[in-house]
Amino acid sequence: MITGIRHYLDHNATSPLRPEARVALLSAFEQVGNASSIHQEGRKARGMMDRARDCVAALCGASSRDVVFTSGGTEANVLALTPGLQIDGDSRPFTHLLVSDVEHVCVLEGHRFPAVSVFRIGVDQSGIVRKDYLLSLLQRVESEGGRALVAVQAANNETGILQPIAELAMMVHQFGGLLHCDAVQVAGKLPLDQVTAGADMLALSAHKLGGPQGVGALVLRSGGISISDKLLRGGGQERGARAGTENVAGIVGFGAAAEVALSSLTEHALVSQDFRDRAQASVLKASPDAVIFGSGVDRLPNTLAFAIPGLSAETALMGFDLGGVALSSGSACSSGKVKKSHVLEAMGVSSSIATCALRLSFGWTSTEADLIGFSDVLDNMVKQRKTSARAA
Repeated sequence: MITGIRHYLDHNATSPLRPEARVALLSAFEQVGNASSIHQEGRKARGMMDRARDCVAALCGASSRDVVFTSGGTEANVLALTPGLQIDGDSRPFTHLLVSDVEHVCVLEGHRFPAVSVFRIGVDQSGIVRKDYLLSLLQRVESEGGRALVAVQAANNETGILQPIAELAMMVHQFGGLLHCDAVQVAGKLPLDQVTAGADMLALSAHKLGGPQGVGALVLRSGGISISDKLLRGGGQERGARAGTENVAGIVGFGAAAEVALSSLTEHALVSQDFRDRAQASVLKASPDAVIFGSGVDRLPNTLAFAIPGLSAETALMGFDLGGVALSSGSACSSGKVKKSHVLEAMGVSSSIATCALRLSFGWTSTEADLIGFSDVLDNMVKQRKTSARAA
């Protein structure tokens, strides 16, 4: 049924722009001056950027000097995943990249290591990185006289499953490696300094937490890390880590979103988890045979990934959209296509279930009405399927 009311439940894809970020953006648009200029106008633009940098650093418990602004999470990941990493006082090169099977595609395909130097880290049926697998790979790299950069996301964008980053980081550091963490989905939902404790580098994206699209950050949290082979060369911006005139307005909007997200973090997590748990109960009530992905492990408080056997994701998405509910079948980076999830495949989920996978994700605009709207459309969809089955 087509309605005039819309319920947006796809915050993991992008979260609506926060009012505070919009105000900051408009203020920055009024500012004249290049942030690299030494005159008054340039210094004012620089000051606005510096404050935003402080806010982003505070969000992840880092120092503002370690925040490198980028065009988004993808660029942040690609910038970090290179053999060109250097650590002060330790000249050993990074020879291998170890990457989990459930990483975002920008990590799996966007890194800058030669293919022969890349190893995949398997996950268990819950989607958690297998520590024994990681250990064997670290030992292999060490036996070959190499050094590993390891990439493991903090939370999966499709399932919301959280990885034990602190434990993994400890293992990696014992072998002299570094751990890069795609923290895009955690920012603004859980305390980053706790969830990503031990990680050496973090990738962030503004629009996942209510900031503007087109801006992100790479945060170098361990100190003394530099990147010799920059992606963008030709200027000294971002302390030499990324050339090009900074996106001042986007950065200022990012800072404002980060500041308000941090201030409301605890309340937002509690409300989101309540909505998620009640949505999960609605799914199981409507279809007791539904599969809830990651139900037995720690997940993001806002994310529910599920499948109703026999109800294809493509059909369900159209039904929800017609009913005024916006959700997704997984990652939003597939150009609107519904295709098999490499994440669920790595978890050993059967194709028949994986093709039915859906994801709803709550955010700062979510309300009780959104939860009710989702539940009502789901109930109607399941009832119509049962009626059609009996008629056949």
